[in-house]
Amino acid sequence: MTGNDAPARFTLDPAFGVGTVDPRLFGSFVEHLGRCVYTGIFEPGHPAADEAGLRQDVLALVRELGVTAIRYPGGNFVSGYKWEDGVGPVEDRPRRLDLAWRSTETNRFGLGEFIDFATKAGGEPMMALNLGTRGVAEALELQEYANHPGGTALSDRRVAHGVKDPYGIRLWCLGNELDGPWQTGHKTAEEYGRLAAETARAMRQIEPGLELVACGSSGRSMPTFAEWEATVLTQTYDLVDHISLHAYYQEHDGDRDSFLASAVDMESFIESVVATCDHIGARLKSKKRISLSFDEWNVWYQTRHHEQPSPDWAEAPRLLEDNYTVTDAVVFGSLLIALLRHADRVSIACLAQLVNVIATIMTEPGGPAWKQTTFFPFAQASRYGRGRVLQVNVTGPAHETARYGEVPLLHATATVDEETGAVTIFAVNRSLEKALPLEAALRGVAAGRVVGHSVLADEDPEASNTLADPERVVPHEGKGTTLSDGTLRATLEPMSWNVIRLA
Repeated sequence: MTGNDAPARFTLDPAFGVGTVDPRLFGSFVEHLGRCVYTGIFEPGHPAADEAGLRQDVLALVRELGVTAIRYPGGNFVSGYKWEDGVGPVEDRPRRLDLAWRSTETNRFGLGEFIDFATKAGGEPMMALNLGTRGVAEALELQEYANHPGGTALSDRRVAHGVKDPYGIRLWCLGNELDGPWQTGHKTAEEYGRLAAETARAMRQIEPGLELVACGSSGRSMPTFAEWEATVLTQTYDLVDHISLHAYYQEHDGDRDSFLASAVDMESFIESVVATCDHIGARLKSKKRISLSFDEWNVWYQTRHHEQPSPDWAEAPRLLEDNYTVTDAVVFGSLLIALLRHADRVSIACLAQLVNVIATIMTEPGGPAWKQTTFFPFAQASRYGRGRVLQVNVTGPAHETARYGEVPLLHATATVDEETGAVTIFAVNRSLEKALPLEAALRGVAAGRVVGHSVLADEDPEASNTLADPERVVPHEGKGTTLSDGTLRATLEPMSWNVIRLA
């Protein structure tokens, strides 16, 4: 432990920026997994359901959350999915076995229902293609059904299904986690790279302006990490726009200090993938720059999942329904800070997932919907984390962690609205027990007063929101935060997520 009572300091200067935030950094993810879809976003007959069966109480929370892009339908699920099972009259749709989650898929919710949900939620659809058990032909068929105006067999089928105007999906994922042996249709990097390239090339023949995401490694711990990205990008570099990253974090063996420092790993992961992308670009002598789509991230207690028996082909079983504590929410906020700190390269990010399954929003069948602790950092970051990200280089107290060595107690970033001059600072105090004084010098910043300091913290690190007590953990106002003589001074509570707004 070094200098534990000293303040953490940094300087904000608009002359030193990182990049402009792409709004799609605040995306999320809807997979046919557990109760994310059925009794989550979609529950015909629920008192709050609209005429399409979408839960309006959930839609209201999704809009409040500020989700900007929604990835669908998977995830592992997509690698065995037949998109045509989910279109047309509901009574004619087949029931299928879902190998990914050992469930029975009814297909009552499909492409049209998803587009309706995304439209009502205010999110851009991000469609994942099955490149596990299917290929180029099926991808083109889905593209034609979804995006072609009419006059062809598949576009006319959409019109016959009651949808005259094309869906206009612009953002497509070329498969999911195909480096993973658990994935239906698992492939080598060479096999996947060729398939992704051929799919991308064919899709662009129809619509040159699409945005395409190639599969990166399904996790940094994969033995093929970096080599997979290099091989795939060598074949797809000029055909895709983004490469994906996936990462989940949890507390291991009571090591809370390391858990609170999880963003150290996320930032290193991002920087490693950037280095690999740029190396391939240099080797190919390309002026193009590949962006990153961090399209799965969250706190997820995977060890709990693996300890649970698999259901026997049930419909919408309760799977992966982690109940998040205030500790989890602080780590979650720190992961958001990591994404913002790399806004120059991370153009898309999808919180996995949106409802019930490792989610910010929980529901009960026929009952209420409520906010998990992680809801609040995401909603605040989506609302205030817009504009240009400024460089934040922290000096001050640090401490040792078992996994990551010495890490700063303060993890922070800041954004500036270049039209209004408003500044928002996002900050996490990683100390379990001690408050952390913060001093931020403002140089060339128009903001001259503090308009709010929101804090998410609790004396009980295990406090959470539940069906019985849905508002146990909510943000509260910080005390004693001042701005004078160009210096912001605040005290960050122990183990806390903080949003300080200046105008």
